Formats: sequence, C-alpha cells, structure tokens
Amino acid sequence: MRRTFKIFRQVLSIWIFAICILVICPNLAIAAPDKLAAVDFTKQTAIEVKVSLSNNANELKFFPDRFTFESGKRYKLLLSNTSGMKHYFTSKDFADAIWTQNVVAGNVEVKGNIRELELRPNTTAAWTFIPIKSGTYELHCAIAGHTEAGMRGLITIQPSVVD
Repeated sequence: MRRTFKIFRQVLSIWIFAICILVICPNLAIAAPDKLAAVDFTKQTAIEVKVSLSNNANELKFFPDRFTFESGKRYKLLLSNTSGMKHYFTSKDFADAIWTQNVVAGNVEVKGNIRELELRPNTTAAWTFIPIKSGTYELHCAIAGHTEAGMRGLITIQPSVVD
C-alpha cells in the first residue's frame, strides 16, 4: 500500500509540474507545430542543386560529392549522367530522412518512397523533396566497384531554424 501511494505521489508531482510549465509558458509545447502545420512546403520555390554522376571522362565520382540541406525547405536535385555507363544515386538512410514529392525522368513522374535512382548514360532526372530528419548520410553508387573507386559522398541535413 505504501509503495502504491509513493508511485501515485510521484505521478501527481509530474502532472503538477507539467501543468505549471504549460501555465507559465503556454506556447512552449505548441508554438512550433502550429507554425509548421500552417506552412505548405510544396508551395515553396525549390532550391535547385545540380549533381553530375560522373563526367565525359567517365570518372567514378559525384560532382559535387558533399551536400547540405536544411529540414523544412524544398529542394530539387537535378541529376545528370554524361558518362558512357550507368550509375546509381543511392542513399537509403537519406531517402528515409526526407519526404519525396516526386522524381521526374523524361515523360515519367514517380511519387512515393524512392531509395535510389539509376541514371543510364546521357540521361537526367529531377528529384524534388523536403528534408525532415537531421543527420549525416552516406551516398554511393551501388554498381560493383564504383564505390570503391571513389563514387561516394556525404549528405547532411541540418535542423530548420524556426522563428
């Protein structure tokens, strides 16, 4: 019985503390979600970032190979492969940390979860997305030997700055 009373007293103390905090600072718990809920991120102008998967000399590199995005902003990766071989833009953890609006390649628009893109020789694709989870993610080409030859990079998502 004493133990039950002790647990009840601790739970009651936590509730009283939480209520006091909300009375003193009512915007503390709800300000950011209300502001974010009012924003239609798909109406933002997409920040375009050009990415080349290799080059005319068939170098096994991404150009650039480092990217920094801010969560809550809309981006469009303009991917191109000017080399004579296919390449992949693969970053599963990055793909899990973003909301993909779409990928446009030729006359096709793909929506939903995208884990990697394969670009055949002399092709382009545009990947529009909004980062939602901060972190640093590895990028690589999934074709055997390409990562080891240098076709890798890093993608960083920084937290958004909420006013």
